[in-house]
Amino acid sequence: MADKPVRADKANAVAELTEHFRNSAATVLTEYRGLTVKQITELRRSLGKETKYSVSKNTLAKRAATDAGIEGLDTLFTGPTALAFVSGDPVEAAKSLRAFAKAHPVLVIKGGVFEGKSLTAEEVNKLADLESREVLLAKLAGAMKGNLSKAAATFQAPLSQAVRLVDALRAEREKDGSAEAA
Repeated sequence: MADKPVRADKANAVAELTEHFRNSAATVLTEYRGLTVKQITELRRSLGKETKYSVSKNTLAKRAATDAGIEGLDTLFTGPTALAFVSGDPVEAAKSLRAFAKAHPVLVIKGGVFEGKSLTAEEVNKLADLESREVLLAKLAGAMKGNLSKAAATFQAPLSQAVRLVDALRAEREKDGSAEAA
């Protein structure tokens, strides 16, 4: 009878992890062996509010990933595993993890999941090399604004030429009209 609450706890943990896998834009698996509690707390803070960093048992995390329909992570569930569930910008989370791993070499990025596809540790680092969503959107907006300004100038040029032509014709008529009156 003592086993039933433990099994219920494990089932609840798997269900919670499964929801995190399903609701996250990306998930990064790390090995945290050698980090102190203080360093893990520091890592959680550096990841921000949109990333949940959870230490998990490999068997429970593996089952949750399978239940969420994620494949290709089985080999990563070895050693002490912690999962960074990213609900915000995956690029920013990958950058934060990489920066923390540089400062604390005992943190090892094992791999992850992005848009339902498994990633190697190298691919997570490549993701960290990308510019953030905000920067990319700002560049896109700048490019669009520049192109719109060019288009407006192109459309406006014939109109201003037509206005100058009409003004010149009016001035010519007025000149001709005043010459006839004299």
